[in-house]
Amino acid sequence: MTRTTKALRAQRRIFADLTPLRTSPDYRRLWIGGTISWIGQAMTALAISLQVYDITGSSFSVGLVGLFSLVPLVVFGLYGGAIADTVDRRALGLYASLGSAALSIALAGAALLDYHRVWFLYAVVALQAVCGALVGPARSAMIPRLIPAGQLPAANALNSVTMTSGFMAGPMLGGLIVGWWGFQAAYLVDAVAFSAALYAMWRLPPMKPDRAEGTRGRASVLDGLRFLGTRPNVRMTFFSDLAAMVLAQPKALFPAIAVLWYGGDARTVGLLVAAPAVGALLGGLFSGWQGRIRRHGLAILLSVAAWGLAIAVFGITRNLWLGLFFLALAGCADTVSMVFRTTMLQAATPDEMRGRLQGVFIVVVAGGPRLGDFLAGTAADLTSPAVAITGGGLGCVLVLALLALRWRDFARYDARSPQA
Repeated sequence: MTRTTKALRAQRRIFADLTPLRTSPDYRRLWIGGTISWIGQAMTALAISLQVYDITGSSFSVGLVGLFSLVPLVVFGLYGGAIADTVDRRALGLYASLGSAALSIALAGAALLDYHRVWFLYAVVALQAVCGALVGPARSAMIPRLIPAGQLPAANALNSVTMTSGFMAGPMLGGLIVGWWGFQAAYLVDAVAFSAALYAMWRLPPMKPDRAEGTRGRASVLDGLRFLGTRPNVRMTFFSDLAAMVLAQPKALFPAIAVLWYGGDARTVGLLVAAPAVGALLGGLFSGWQGRIRRHGLAILLSVAAWGLAIAVFGITRNLWLGLFFLALAGCADTVSMVFRTTMLQAATPDEMRGRLQGVFIVVVAGGPRLGDFLAGTAADLTSPAVAITGGGLGCVLVLALLALRWRDFARYDARSPQA
């Protein structure tokens, strides 16, 4: 074995495994297109918030942007999954992406025509959420058809890099573009960015669900929920994520603790918000080892426990840089958990059910942190931010331990013979 070969193998053990990008042109186009469009969507999200505040001068009005996106995302996440289990997923993803691009063009046109109406922005946000709820389940359900099962952890780690990069780069670029050229420029850039996703979807082969022989009609949301009720391992992926996001989600308290703990200002809040994203990005970039893990259930339990413990320790720190370290550690653990949860969902679920369960996944991912924000804020008002954060982190670990004791087979889940 040459020194170069040894070096390449060592890199693959440490850094993100790029095998899915090398071996599957369809997945490669889908990943590149998704990365570009995700950054564009993050730019538009920031631009809409800035425009709403520019029109109204009200933080409450800006907060309503999140509500107008959350409700359609939750509602259509379930039905979007059912549609993805009924029709050609490629066509669904293509039309939903086309709809998102059209909405960005509408935003740009309205800004160019000086049509500044808050209700129009809220309506566009809601429709964007509908398109996202349709394309999300379809895209996720297609990935196991594009690459071998053994490459799913690597693909999901690469997808985490896409999302984290969007969260970090999108708002930064959006702020610069809006500052230099106005809202319409950010919306137009987003519309152009969608062309990459549209091209990737257009180049895919037809992706009709592999439905059981004799099955007809539209896939039912209720059938998906009934299926989930009979699959404890898949259920545990949702329960574990809810334990982390509902009980140990400190983001809503960042403005308060930036002042109370660190004597900081808005810049300190920005550091606190960015730290988990930095950790998540590092977790995706240094994910080469994940492809060799077979006990996915145990990996999920350990990574979610690491999230809870990191948040608990963050709650008792009063040094800013130490606090940022533990937030970054939590973000890294969350990425590891996400990779294995998504992989288990894709591998242990029949193709005809993947869209519907991915719809449930969207609801959990979208709703869990919002509930966590509410719980953390309420607990902090009743006690203190420290009690809310540290107690939430420890509560996450305790609930996770009880769940693991209740469903013991989850820790023994083996990726070589996936059982839902």
